[in-house]
Amino acid sequence: MPSDGASDVVRRVMAAMPKPMWQRTSATAPGTRTSPARKCTKTSAAHREDPLLVRTARGEAVERTPVWLMRQAGRYMAEFRAYSDKYPFRMRSETPEIAVELSLQPWRAFGTDAVIFFSDILTPLPSVGVEFDVIKGKGPRIERPLRSMEDVMQNVVDMGDPNEKLPFVRTILETLRHEIDESTALVGFVGAPWTLAAYAWEGKADRHLLHTKTAMTRQPEAVHLLLDKLTDMLAKYCVYQIDSGAQVMQIFDSWAHHLSPEQFQVLSLPYVERIVQHIHEQRPGVPVIFHANGGVGKLKALQGCTADVIGLDWNTDIAEARQVLGPGRVLQGNVDPMLLFAPHETIQEAVHDCIHRAQPGPHILNVGHGVVQGTPEEAVKYFVQVAKESGPQQGYVAPADRDLLTAQ
Repeated sequence: MPSDGASDVVRRVMAAMPKPMWQRTSATAPGTRTSPARKCTKTSAAHREDPLLVRTARGEAVERTPVWLMRQAGRYMAEFRAYSDKYPFRMRSETPEIAVELSLQPWRAFGTDAVIFFSDILTPLPSVGVEFDVIKGKGPRIERPLRSMEDVMQNVVDMGDPNEKLPFVRTILETLRHEIDESTALVGFVGAPWTLAAYAWEGKADRHLLHTKTAMTRQPEAVHLLLDKLTDMLAKYCVYQIDSGAQVMQIFDSWAHHLSPEQFQVLSLPYVERIVQHIHEQRPGVPVIFHANGGVGKLKALQGCTADVIGLDWNTDIAEARQVLGPGRVLQGNVDPMLLFAPHETIQEAVHDCIHRAQPGPHILNVGHGVVQGTPEEAVKYFVQVAKESGPQQGYVAPADRDLLTAQ
């Protein structure tokens, strides 16, 4: 979190910026009403129908395929660049006024079925003693990478109370939950233990993960201890986000592609499963999405995962995933985000093809990776529009029992 000095800077830059749209007017997505009765609050939401995406994630039969996009708040939007070109990442993500505005921008512009709060998978790391920064043009940097058992034992501490360590997260989520309408889902997220451990060990993004993959064989006890500590922290952080207003949790295993299918079942999936089980036990009814980047070859391993939704990257054949994971499993994805640079007719074909190939079964439409910089905003708007016109999901009857979500 910014220091007191940085907080003074935040106050000055916020005073100089135009007032965020959500503070000027009621933030309402296209095609929705502005009546106060449609405002979603934690106390009243339970008495109304849950958002389309939440119902889909639970495996219920729904009226149409919901749609949102990973990295839907990003530099491809001119509104977003007005902030990112001036202010460093941690200031944007840890200053509630800015983070709320950035979270709402794509929802206002495109009418997505979900708002995902603007943050980063590394955001909770300082709460356990691992400091980081995001350097423009270079990406995340860990101040002091972990490289030994001694480093893990001495430098990775207990999170403690997340409300004390990460108070801005609660403010951001509570504000967003108030600002969006009741038909829109608020998505919280964390990085998977494996991805955070690799970042903490490597110190930065690296195509080979030289230090981390060497430690996997030479210091396996240290790697597993780090995974264990991060899992405990992330489980607590997920519940904190839910209590702050998140209605769905997504776990991103961004660096799962660095693991073979066998390594994935040792170094990623068991730790993700602990987080999923913790959420199901502590906050039953809140669905969990697990998205493992580089899921090719890992579908059979995912059969046993108890996450409510399996997210698929664009390299995965969604029809094959449906066959392997079964008709009762909720799938998310997985249009190639580069197709958003294509003509409208190609985007329309890609949306229809993805929705069709995901049947028969519950499906949340998304891109198979984050929206990339330079993507035309009107293409994203059209992507969402086509999805919303898709009509009912075909050939699916909601399972009567959660156990049916696991393919036999």
